[in-house]
Amino acid sequence: MSYNIKEIYYTLQGEGQHTGRPAVFCRFSGCNLWSGREKDRENAVCKFCDTDFLGTDGNLGKKYLSSVELVKAIVSVWPRQIKGKRFVVLTGGEPLLQANTELIQCLQSFKFEVAIETNGTIKCPELIDWICVSPKYGANLIQKSGDELKLIFPQKGIQPEQFVHMNFKYFFLQPMDNKQKQANTLAAIDYCLKHPLWRLSVQTHKLINLP
Repeated sequence: MSYNIKEIYYTLQGEGQHTGRPAVFCRFSGCNLWSGREKDRENAVCKFCDTDFLGTDGNLGKKYLSSVELVKAIVSVWPRQIKGKRFVVLTGGEPLLQANTELIQCLQSFKFEVAIETNGTIKCPELIDWICVSPKYGANLIQKSGDELKLIFPQKGIQPEQFVHMNFKYFFLQPMDNKQKQANTLAAIDYCLKHPLWRLSVQTHKLINLP
């Protein structure tokens, strides 16, 4: 199987439970909730995406013809001087349109702990080490268990209490990044204070200008 990759880069995880942790991000091209083209945003299921996942023109972006070729590219950006367990985040777009068991096993054979950031509309392979699900209104949620559920907040038509019965270790509210970001942040803080199951996730990489 081949893999269309937008970009691969080394940085700090900016969101959720692993905030501040060094990681290689492998961003897959394509999503099942939006084409990535601005002209299609208004009619997309997910209208608020803040990520460029269209094409293969980013750092190390291209069509990789095998899992081994892709994993070697991921390995190449992990600093050689850092020994022990490596950490990779498969993201997108929607990575599960392409990321498969073969790729995950290959990454793990190269001593990577494998995390995935998914919209939850596709079932995750069980061998993934860390599953982060970010539900979107209007999308059929298939993956109802994992390590963290990260809800972009607020979303019209979707409420945090819809998810509290699901089997996740951590529940995060992340303020929607739009023109009302300050108000969204205050609303998320207020909700977390009143519902301690939920934690606040802030996009720290944007605050400190990391990729």
